[in-house]
Amino acid sequence: MVPPLKLSDSGEKAVRWMEEFRLNQLPVVKNRKFLGLVTEENVLEAKDKELLLSKIPFDFEHVHVQNNQHFYNVMEMAIKNKVQVVPVLDELQEYLGVITVNDTIAAFGQMSAMQGQGGILVLCMAERDYSLSEISRLVESNNAKILSAYVSPDEADIFKIKLTLKINTIDLTRIVATLERFGYKITAQFQDGAETQDDQDRLDMLLRYLNV
Repeated sequence: MVPPLKLSDSGEKAVRWMEEFRLNQLPVVKNRKFLGLVTEENVLEAKDKELLLSKIPFDFEHVHVQNNQHFYNVMEMAIKNKVQVVPVLDELQEYLGVITVNDTIAAFGQMSAMQGQGGILVLCMAERDYSLSEISRLVESNNAKILSAYVSPDEADIFKIKLTLKINTIDLTRIVATLERFGYKITAQFQDGAETQDDQDRLDMLLRYLNV
């Protein structure tokens, strides 16, 4: 639904489209080849909105995913580069379109809905200590199963990772106790009956994500 810009388009048109689609970046394409993302800052720094995009420097030419990648890769790319749109390329590296952060959140929500009711745990650990099979064994020892798992870098420590688990039970008490007994650090958990602060933290995370 978000059309790409051409090098023959003006900076003024780029800014107008950004306002229309409520985005901070838009893709620029030439002959189906993705050239990068132009931002409102790029246009303002040029000091002349009438300039064509061919005359305005822009970045993010390496920010894109392939059409066969999971939306987790889209989420990771968006967070890492602090963008609201991630271009999608095919096997020939030709431009297919963009996926927005909102699209990604919707996909994540649909997947969670399909998985049914359950709880979410976020673990922090050194990368060398990561073993999904071992963590799964500990979870299953409490008559539960991992429905999905997502690994992401820990922003506070480049030598650590965050592991987000969706588990098919809302009572995480015994699972948390087991994981902590084996040395795993739980940094967040979301379940029915959680305190209001957990809900506020989740809302804050979503707002930060939407405003990258």
